[in-house]
Formats: sequence, C-alpha cells, structure tokens
Amino acid sequence: MSKVKKGTWLGLFAFGFTPALAFSSSYLLYFEAQGIAGYGTASRNIIFYSIDLMEAMQKPSLGFDLIQKFSGKRGDVVTLAVQARLAFNAEGEKTLEPQLYNAYVRLKTKPADIWVGHNRPKFGLASSLDSHSLLLQPLSMNGFGFDRDWGLGGERDFSWGNAGLSLTTGSGMALRLRRSYFLAGRTAFGVLSRDNFSLGLSAGYGRLLEVMGYHILSEEPLRFLMAGFDLTWLWNNWENRVELLAGERNGESSAAFLWRLGLSLLEESRLKVELQPVVYKADHQILGHFSVGVAYLLSPDWTLRFMTQRDRERQETRFIFQVYYYKGIRF
Repeated sequence: MSKVKKGTWLGLFAFGFTPALAFSSSYLLYFEAQGIAGYGTASRNIIFYSIDLMEAMQKPSLGFDLIQKFSGKRGDVVTLAVQARLAFNAEGEKTLEPQLYNAYVRLKTKPADIWVGHNRPKFGLASSLDSHSLLLQPLSMNGFGFDRDWGLGGERDFSWGNAGLSLTTGSGMALRLRRSYFLAGRTAFGVLSRDNFSLGLSAGYGRLLEVMGYHILSEEPLRFLMAGFDLTWLWNNWENRVELLAGERNGESSAAFLWRLGLSLLEESRLKVELQPVVYKADHQILGHFSVGVAYLLSPDWTLRFMTQRDRERQETRFIFQVYYYKGIRF
C-alpha cells in the first residue's frame, strides 16, 4: 500500500470512531481547482509548476477540503480535517499524483488541543500561515522544516498568544519511518486578529529526511538543530511578515531569512502586491531568491495570481500564472 493511501486510511479510521465521542456534527466542504502555467528562462520552455516539478505545490490540480466538527454539550469536541488533491505532472512522463495535504483529527481538551495525523509542525512561520494555495512560500519550502508532517502535537491559546509542541516523523508529505523524527515548539506573543501583530519564537531538533514533495532525496536522515523568530505585523493596508532561522543542518552551520512585504489595494483588499526576498546559507554557499507576487480576487470563489521569481541557485527567472477556484459545497 502506498504511503499516500496509508495516510488516507488513517483519516478514515479516525473518522469512523469520532461519532462515538459526540452528540452532533457539522461540516464545511470545499471544492478546489487550480491551473498553473509559466515560463522558465533556464529551460526556455513552458512549465506547469511554481517551484519544482518534484514539489507538491503548486501544480494543476483538482481536490477537496473537508472540515468535520463533532460537538457535545460544551461545544466542539473533535475536528476531522482532510484536504486532498489530484495533481497533474504535465512534463516528462505525464502522470497523476495523489496529494494528501491535511489529514488529522483534533481533540479539544481542557489543558490543550491535541491532534494526530498530517498537520503543521510547530516550527516557524509555516505553523501559523496557511500557504496551501499561495505562490509565495515561507522558509519551510526551502528546506527549513516542513509545511506538513506526520505525527502528533498539542497547542493552547492564551490571552497573550499561543504555545504548542509537536513530534513528527521528519518525512514531510509522505509517511516514511527511517529513524527520522522532528521535535518542535513555538510560542507566539500577540493575537493577530486582535492586536494586528504576532511574534513567534521557535525551536526544532531532530533527524530529518531531505525531501521534495513525495520524493526522498536522502537515504539517511540529516541532523537538524535550529531556533528562530517570526513576526507578522499588520498596519493599515500594509502587511509585513519576517522570519529568521539559525542553527545547524547536517553538521554545518546554517541560517535563513525571509521578509514578505504586502500592500492591499482596491475595495475589500481585492488586489494585493507583495515583495519577498529570501536568503539562506546551505552547503557553504549563500543562496536565495527574490519574488514579486500579485493577487487579484475576481469573486469570493475565483483568484488570479502572478509571480515572478529570480532564483540565484538555479540562475533562473520564472514567470508563473495561477487561476485558483475554491468554493463551499453543501449537500
């Protein structure tokens, strides 16, 4: 059985047992579709991905996003989240790639919210920023942690912010057990929806597999020890996101920096323009890329995005267009 299918069965197994814990249920179900096309100066050809052909994000795809809540007398008790896509690799050997993005069960308890499955590790900006549809990505997509990983974790909201821990397999999108693990924790000061800022302090340690999407690039896990901070600050129609990480990867000192500056325009912030420089040290080299992104909300369901990115490592400039559709469904 494939690793993707194992993750799917994990979600279905949890779904089968959660009704016994609750009295009533409600759900949110969304249909998702995206088209991706662009041009890369290195290949001098049309490309159908935003980052790399082996990466999971972003590619032409169809999928769904399900959030099922089970409630008791005191409110929500259990949440099941499953988000899956069928992505199309439009280059080389044209194949369909099943992608399981979210697949976790969250149990609400008095001390903390506990989750198990495929979810965000509590490390860095990616742990609080949902980037599943975006062209501009945080440092987790540059080898510094994971956007999603298999395991378990817990977190709790406070009047001053949020704190949480996670222990995951260190394998990313695919469920692989090769003596790898990732222990991470993050504390955030400030509630973004109330205070317009959030300052996060993170630490992560483990032995991580080097992966790109569902592709394993290293036979043996690599030692990872890193700490950092992230800041999100909203002011009028300006949005600032900063992330800085420093520590050790595979026995070598390493560091990474990201700054995303966004400006929202037009009524209801329908147009957003963003700049994002990323700089990191890897294999004794200073690498990085500079991105400019534009997003326009055509309607509540349709979004158009454009990104141009200059990648120093590949000596390439990419021009990427995305049409994204995300609509709620009721039965």
